[in-house]
Amino acid sequence: MTSAKKQTQIRLEEDTLEAGKAAARARGLDFNRYVERLIIEDTTGARAAGMAAAQRLIDEHGSYLDDLEQQLEAPYADSQPGAAA
Repeated sequence: MTSAKKQTQIRLEEDTLEAGKAAARARGLDFNRYVERLIIEDTTGARAAGMAAAQRLIDEHGSYLDDLEQQLEAPYADSQPGAAA
């Protein structure tokens, strides 16, 4: 059984609205579901738990990720824009 949904109205700056719609599309959600999910994540602590998990990943593996990034950028480090080949 699903609960009845209530309709509401919010006012957003145009650029904020467009950014929200783009973020919803990127996640395969309609805008209403995206906003609903943001509110749920914020009010249930899910967002905080996700951020804490991401921070633990960075704390535990940050140096590995930094080394990997340097290795991936190394082939491009010698080429300077506008430099003769």
